[in-house]
Amino acid sequence: MGSDVAAIRTKATKNADGNYTINGQKMWLTNGGSSTLVAALVRTDEGAERAHENLTTFLVEKPAGFGEVKPGITIPGKIDKMGYKGVDTTELVFDGYEAQASDILGGVPGKGFSHMMDGVEVGRVNVAARACGISIRAFELAIAYAQQRETFGKPIAQHQAIAFQLAEMAIKVEAAHLMMVNAARLKDAGKRSDVESGMAKTLASEYCAEVTTQSFRIHGGYGYSKEYEIERLMREAPFLLIGEGTSEIQKTIISRGLLKEYKLKG
Repeated sequence: MGSDVAAIRTKATKNADGNYTINGQKMWLTNGGSSTLVAALVRTDEGAERAHENLTTFLVEKPAGFGEVKPGITIPGKIDKMGYKGVDTTELVFDGYEAQASDILGGVPGKGFSHMMDGVEVGRVNVAARACGISIRAFELAIAYAQQRETFGKPIAQHQAIAFQLAEMAIKVEAAHLMMVNAARLKDAGKRSDVESGMAKTLASEYCAEVTTQSFRIHGGYGYSKEYEIERLMREAPFLLIGEGTSEIQKTIISRGLLKEYKLKG
């Protein structure tokens, strides 16, 4: 999901028979090669003045695999990523793909923006939760290593410089986790949570990068070795800074929500 959703260029053109022909390109499909169902947000001509009201979600069924998996649908191959090797991330190319009107999510065109925004709120809580998981593991690795590694005749955990780093890491882990749980509970209760989800995603992902880097530094030279788990976490953490919208995008959403809530009276 890109930062400027309303600017999507992939287009579905309505045919005389009421069905659609889709042309365009999608990037960053999670499990794009192994999935058999894709929700694709595309532009349709609904005659609306506001760009986001001309977006429609199509449910696209396809077989798993790479190459031209179905007439008009090509999955070129896996994108070679820095981290997140456990899922295949791909591109998807529509070239004259014929979609049925019945493939529209909800049956009504022009409602795609609201579908995807609802999904993005869940996604931002999801990314916050993943960031918490990586942070917790990075902290666990650091505090275990700091009690085993000795310098100047004692474990490095007993040096104030390291002890303070461990305390800072624990504070960040706890704060991020609490904010993530709060956003998740609001979403689960069916309440609006765009501001809270954005806050949780921003804090958790930024703290994740900081905690993981602190853990890496505590490991010293061993942190650079693939033999130690922290090396993998150093490659996983950066994705969470950009997944489901960067921190800058989150701050835009948060500030807009706050200005609505605290709008001056009179």
